[in-house]
Amino acid sequence: MVLSASEESLIKVVRQLPPDEARKVLDWAQQLADLGSGQRIERSDSWSEDDLREATAASLTQFDQQEREGR
Repeated sequence: MVLSASEESLIKVVRQLPPDEARKVLDWAQQLADLGSGQRIERSDSWSEDDLREATAASLTQFDQQEREGR
């Protein structure tokens, strides 16, 4: 199976997580896949550029906080 660059990047990130956190990410991804019920979900239908910026900022803030706390 040939993976896209995005898929390879996602796998790399998940492999770097502690097992419990990786499981959470995989469970979340499965929930997203279930929402699509096998249909392609168009990001542009759901996420505005503002939504993406806010989600990115929140993710980075949470990551920074976890790094400071040593998690």
